[in-house]
Amino acid sequence: MENDYAFEIAASNIRFGPGTTREIGMDLAEMGIKRVMVLTDAALCRLPPVAVALESLASRKIEYALFDRVRVEPTDASFQEAIAFAKAGAFDGFVAVGGGSTMDTAKAANLYSTYPPGDFLDYVNPPIGKGRPVPGPLKPLFAVPTTAGTGSETTGVAIFDLERMHAKTGIAHRRLKPTLGIIDPENTRTLPPQAAASTGLDVLTHAIESYTAAPFNTRPRPESPIMRPAYQGSNPVSDLWSLQAMRMIAKHLIRAVENPGDDEARGQMLLAAAYAGVGFGNAGVTLPHGMSYPVSGMVRNYRAAGYPAGHPLVPHGIAVVLNAPAAFRFTAPACPGRHLQAAEALGADVSRAKPEDAGRILSDLVIGYMRRLGIPNGLGAIGYTREDIPKLVEGTLPQHRVIKLSPRPVGAEDLARVFEDAMKYW
Repeated sequence: MENDYAFEIAASNIRFGPGTTREIGMDLAEMGIKRVMVLTDAALCRLPPVAVALESLASRKIEYALFDRVRVEPTDASFQEAIAFAKAGAFDGFVAVGGGSTMDTAKAANLYSTYPPGDFLDYVNPPIGKGRPVPGPLKPLFAVPTTAGTGSETTGVAIFDLERMHAKTGIAHRRLKPTLGIIDPENTRTLPPQAAASTGLDVLTHAIESYTAAPFNTRPRPESPIMRPAYQGSNPVSDLWSLQAMRMIAKHLIRAVENPGDDEARGQMLLAAAYAGVGFGNAGVTLPHGMSYPVSGMVRNYRAAGYPAGHPLVPHGIAVVLNAPAAFRFTAPACPGRHLQAAEALGADVSRAKPEDAGRILSDLVIGYMRRLGIPNGLGAIGYTREDIPKLVEGTLPQHRVIKLSPRPVGAEDLARVFEDAMKYW
């Protein structure tokens, strides 16, 4: 099959600055929006970010209905609940205040209530779903992140757990991108340090994975431009955003976690999340994310500190970074220069590094962040054993959208070795 010859960059609209949450009502009023669905989770609904957003809507006499049942790490069932709420509400716009779970749930509610499919899996990424493109424009969606991590305010991706498979999958299309991402540093002041660490490491892996992904012109050419995937491989524009995100992470991640009152660091990590979101939203992520989906979906008893969920939970950023060092050791031989450039952007001295050192240098750097931020020591520390590896591999193989972007081709035996390497790091 002929390889692609083009890449496409979908713009992400963002507004950055302290207090910008107060402007949502003005924006919606100027667009003629009369009634919106406001999505958040049960913990955040009692905190200032939601209160400020609702006050802004009320000040402009915009009618709203609050949906505060977003599930941390959403499932197909929790998506369906939000979709039913959206269908019944006759909304002409959406406002999401929260982390990636909230923003992704809002994207799904917008899509499925605007263009109801014949089957829930119609829009879901193949091979699990049919991967049908979004038929037309969606209703306005304003995304207000309260975590510096997913970058979902900039992407056309919505991730969820498909419960019957015990694995994550998602929906990806450029039309899912929020109308505007409101990046307000005031909104992360209530973020617990443990959550700041998890979400910050998600930014880290987003940036590295998108920069080291297989190039766009090594992917098969689509039958038509509309079928060109959002995750299209590394490209010259995404590279700029991903590298800058890494430089910002090197300066601000540790500060943002260890000193919650450091408003500059928290604000810069929010901005870094958006930068990385533009990078991976147009390039894609690779093995650490693909491997994370069954890690999250198969969790038995682990409950992360600092998270209010009443169910076993491996936060997304932790599920991803636990795989990252092993994955980068595996992928580095395919493009050692890119792995070294990523390490350099994150602060490593690579002036004397040899190509064969790339995987070790980058993985050691990531492990250093994990140890400093109190992340569990590999998959074994959250309850997985070598006996789980076949099921973890089985849950990773269907993640074509991301594992096919690995710069080094990966099969079942390769994945088994990478998972084994990820069981313990120090």
